[in-house]
Amino acid sequence: MYGDDATVRNILTRSGDTWAVVGLSSNRQRAAYGVAQVLQRFGKRVVPVHPKAETVHGEQGYASLADVPFDVDVVDVFVNSDLAGAVADEAVAKGAKAVWFQLGVVDEEAYGRTRGAGVDMVMDRCPAIEIPRLGLG
Repeated sequence: MYGDDATVRNILTRSGDTWAVVGLSSNRQRAAYGVAQVLQRFGKRVVPVHPKAETVHGEQGYASLADVPFDVDVVDVFVNSDLAGAVADEAVAKGAKAVWFQLGVVDEEAYGRTRGAGVDMVMDRCPAIEIPRLGLG
């Protein structure tokens, strides 16, 4: 497991309320769309980051993490594992307090780099599962 319950709970409750969701588009069939709705219901501001820069769930989208003109607290990553490490590095460079790799997104080297930079990280987990599992929602 990459990220124990204490880390998961900390990210969900103490890391901040602005979550950049990388891979979030207006495609309702994608997991990111539904998970972003859960995060909003949980009180998070969800910022879509996707090359199309679409507005999703009422929030302006941005083509890349670097294009987001304000601080983000958590970067939630819904991209293929081979692209995820670069996103984690961007999140650290942007000053995010935490990085969250979704179910099936695994990059052990990125996990090591991110944790080594002092940034909380979980990998291969989903906040839409963890919120009710931990009794937070």
